[in-house]
Amino acid sequence: MINYGFSKELELPFAKGVETVTEALKKEGFGILSRIDVKEKFREKLGIDFKEYVILGACSPANAHKAILAEENIGLMLPCNVIVYEKDGKTVVSMVKPTQAMGLIKNDKLTPIALEVEAMLKRAFESL
Repeated sequence: MINYGFSKELELPFAKGVETVTEALKKEGFGILSRIDVKEKFREKLGIDFKEYVILGACSPANAHKAILAEENIGLMLPCNVIVYEKDGKTVVSMVKPTQAMGLIKNDKLTPIALEVEAMLKRAFESL
C-alpha cells in the first residue's frame, strides 16, 4: 500500500472502472476537471503502445475555494489526482491523500480542508 494515497484492485473492466470511479466521486461532491488518457498521449507523443491508464483531476469546488483563500499558490497542488489503470486483467484505482500533499505546505489553515477532502475521497474509495 502506498503511503500517499489509497489504492485497490477492482474486478471490473477498465472502462466500467473509470465510470464507477467517476460516479463514486460525483456522489461525494467532486467534479472531474480533467481526464488525461496516458495510453493515448504515449502513443501520440512517443509512438509507444501502453496499457489503459487515465489520470482524473477531481475537484470539490467549495473546498478548492477555501484552500485558495487560505493559500493562494495551492493551485499547484490541485486538483486531487485519481488514477485508474489496467494491471494483470484487473482495474486498479488509486486516489491521492490530500493530507500528505497539503502536509508539504506549512500552512495550518489547510489542515482542516485537507482532512475534509480526504474524508470525502475515502468515502468514494470505500464505496468502490
